[in-house]
Amino acid sequence: VQLQASGGGLVQSGGSLRLSCTASGIIFSSTTMGWYRQAPGKRRELLAGITSGGISTYVDSVKGRFSISRDNAKNTVSLQMNSLKAEDTAIYYCHTEGRRYNYWGQGTLVTVSS
Repeated sequence: VQLQASGGGLVQSGGSLRLSCTASGIIFSSTTMGWYRQAPGKRRELLAGITSGGISTYVDSVKGRFSISRDNAKNTVSLQMNSLKAEDTAIYYCHTEGRRYNYWGQGTLVTVSS
C-alpha cells in the first residue's frame, strides 16, 4: 500500500493551496480517508475526513476554510485549503485505516508566510 501526497509549498497568508494524495494497493472506493497535520513541536492532529460514501467532517479550526474531496476513479483524495494562516504551517499527511490496516502518506510541507 502506498499513499503519495503532493501539493505542498510556500504560500502567503490569505492564499490557497490544494493538496492531493493518490493511493495504490487498496480498494480506495471502500475506505475512509483523512488529512492530518503536524506542526513543529506539536502533536499530529486530524483535520478532515471523508467516508467512502463522501461524507466529510472537519476539525473546528479549519471549518469553512478547508474542503476535503475524493475522486474514486483516480484513487485520489484532495484537501483544498483557502484563507491560509501562519498557524497552518505544518507537514500534512494523508491517512487511511480499517480494522486490519493503518497507512500514512509521506507528508508534504506547507509553509504559510505572514
